[in-house]
Amino acid sequence: MTETQSKARIQAEAAFGKTQSQFLARSRIISENDAVVQERDEKTMRLRALRMAKEADANTNSSSTSAYPAKD
Repeated sequence: MTETQSKARIQAEAAFGKTQSQFLARSRIISENDAVVQERDEKTMRLRALRMAKEADANTNSSSTSAYPAKD
């Protein structure tokens, strides 16, 4: 009887170990994905700030040059 219980316990522990390793693998993948998303969001914000600064500079330059008529 103890031999049957031991086999059952071994099978249960194997099943638990498999489930646990799958869970840990999914957690690792989700963590890696979150890191990629965060890096992408930071890059997007940085590029947006640069674009907005460039556009503001272009608007400042175009408004200052439009005050003076071009000589032909």
